[in-house]
Amino acid sequence: MFRRLRQYLLEAWSELKKVAWPTRETVVKLTLIVIAVSIAVGIYIAVLDGVLHFGVEQIL
Repeated sequence: MFRRLRQYLLEAWSELKKVAWPTRETVVKLTLIVIAVSIAVGIYIAVLDGVLHFGVEQIL
């Protein structure tokens, strides 16, 4: 059992060495893009919710 676990961990480590990891600058830029898009979508949903709520209130 321990031999299989050790073999698995060695193979996983070997695969991780092959990964092309992004640079710190790339990670920061992509993180900021994700945050900006999330905020924009949140604002859009909030405005749409307000407009639809107002419309329903006017109908009722």
